[in-house]
Amino acid sequence: MVAAGDAGKGDVDVADKLDIEPEMVVQEFGWDEDVDDDVRAAIEERCGSELLDEDADEVVDVVLLWWRDDDGDLTDTLLDVMTPLADEGVIWVLTPKTGRDGYVEPSDIAEAASTSNLAQTANAGVGDAWMGTRLAYRKTKSKR
Repeated sequence: MVAAGDAGKGDVDVADKLDIEPEMVVQEFGWDEDVDDDVRAAIEERCGSELLDEDADEVVDVVLLWWRDDDGDLTDTLLDVMTPLADEGVIWVLTPKTGRDGYVEPSDIAEAASTSNLAQTANAGVGDAWMGTRLAYRKTKSKR
């Protein structure tokens, strides 16, 4: 049970964990009945707008990808969701925690990220049932 003074405190923590800032544009992929609506609400509250759905054509700061073991090929999906991503944008792959239906091995995420030329930069517990893995474009060394 949450005390009245703590209401919403967990929501802010989720947005903080995911580095969501006001006015960021966040696009969501992989929504289904099992997603954590509290996580979605916290992100919407922090960024100040609704999450864009899979059909949006805008450039986005953050892609929120709900992913389960039986959702198909993660590498292909990462390549698809990178299309609207800004140069400094990030992808949060949200997967069910260990022992839950749809659990994804961390090595599967790491392999798909590497194949997609993304770097895994952080992990965070997101809600009671989901784990987040932050992926970003690999930094290339430029010669000047």
